[in-house]
Amino acid sequence: MSAPSESNFKQKYQNHLKHLRLKGLQPKTIEAYARAVRRIGAYFDHQIDDLSEQQLTDYFTDLLESHSWSAVKLDLYGLKFYYSHVLHKPWVNVDLIKPPKTQRLPDIVTVEEAQRLFMATHTLSYRVFYFTVYSLGLRLGEGLRLQVGDIDAHRRRVHIRDSKGNKDRFVPLPKSTLDLLRRFWQLHRNPALLFPNRHGGLKAAHRATSPLDRGGVQSTLRTVVADCGIKKRSLRTACVTPMPLT
Repeated sequence: MSAPSESNFKQKYQNHLKHLRLKGLQPKTIEAYARAVRRIGAYFDHQIDDLSEQQLTDYFTDLLESHSWSAVKLDLYGLKFYYSHVLHKPWVNVDLIKPPKTQRLPDIVTVEEAQRLFMATHTLSYRVFYFTVYSLGLRLGEGLRLQVGDIDAHRRRVHIRDSKGNKDRFVPLPKSTLDLLRRFWQLHRNPALLFPNRHGGLKAAHRATSPLDRGGVQSTLRTVVADCGIKKRSLRTACVTPMPLT
């Protein structure tokens, strides 16, 4: 690849990022579409402004050998966004990819399995977080974004902000979850964050300005699930019985 080609790609990639942010897309979507352009750029030696149907066929065929259909679709959508908003070119390969239609039921842990998982989680902040996500039926990102002000103890509900599709919603707040969150907050006393990060330990939690690290939450959950011998992946389900802080 020539230096001018690399410089041209980097410039357009930065423009791509600007358009992604300006369109109000969710952070995960921005990350996926940006990754798509980087990956496609690396595959074609950073010359992606005039890809033929055969080139795209070869790329997505190779991608499917090592990635899921979900990744293939995200790369397709990311490239379409790049062509539409950065290159201002019409996207003509509408029928290039047609993923197989699937309809799967959610893989949900039972109450008994969830209780085993909670008790096997030794880090307190993670244990309370997993219980909260499970009892409220939340996605990971929704749980991490929870703020103290989102808890409506009087109406016994929680305000879930910036959910899927940029929509807010309310979910019921079980008494067991409210009691646990109250006791947990008494330990960290952060004025804004319900689950402050663990940098600096409990003594520094009240000054934290960011929530628990997503990677730490995910890796710990995978470890605990494996230790418990649980094969299911989702923590989203109905209310469970109270859980001790100790």
